[in-house]
Amino acid sequence: MKIAVVCANGKAGRLITGEAVSRGLDVTAVVRGSNKTDAPHTLVKDILDIKAEDLKGFDVVIDAFGTFAPETFGMHTKTLMTLCDALSGSETRLLVVGGAGSLYLNPEHTAQLYQSPDFPEIYKPLAEAQAKQLAELRKRNDVKWTFVSPAADFQADAPRTGKYILAGEEFTVNKKGESVISYADYAIAMVDEAVKGNHIKQRISVLGE
Repeated sequence: MKIAVVCANGKAGRLITGEAVSRGLDVTAVVRGSNKTDAPHTLVKDILDIKAEDLKGFDVVIDAFGTFAPETFGMHTKTLMTLCDALSGSETRLLVVGGAGSLYLNPEHTAQLYQSPDFPEIYKPLAEAQAKQLAELRKRNDVKWTFVSPAADFQADAPRTGKYILAGEEFTVNKKGESVISYADYAIAMVDEAVKGNHIKQRISVLGE
């Protein structure tokens, strides 16, 4: 299986890349500069410059783009639409590192986590940007996408347990009443989805046990 990880040098991107390489997959790191991952292949390209020919031949493309600066929140949607345009009409699947704020709080899917009164104000603009990103992605019937939301507490430096819970569109907690996952366990879930491809044109979520 051939996988391209876009923005592979980021913290999530590096872990996803390393997880894919550890399973013997044929991995290409798509980066703007030098390749800082374990991937054996490198494509040096800015995400906004990626075209269809750059992604030809891959089974899966993983979008690990992320930005935490308010002035660049709109880039979540802009970069994702660039990748969608490059993959339009192809058989290549697109997996997206998403956010938790867009998870639903009710079965009717009318209330999202970031809209709740207890959601931290400091994270609302980012969550809203990623909710918009998902909304735009849902319009892309020409792309085989999967949006993977982490738990609400997405811990960059927490250990790898090797376990996770697969959930759907609604905010979910584990047996301890927690919504938490490490980047390392999220990477396992992402590569599992890349290999299995069970949720095309769906948003899924993952959390730690």
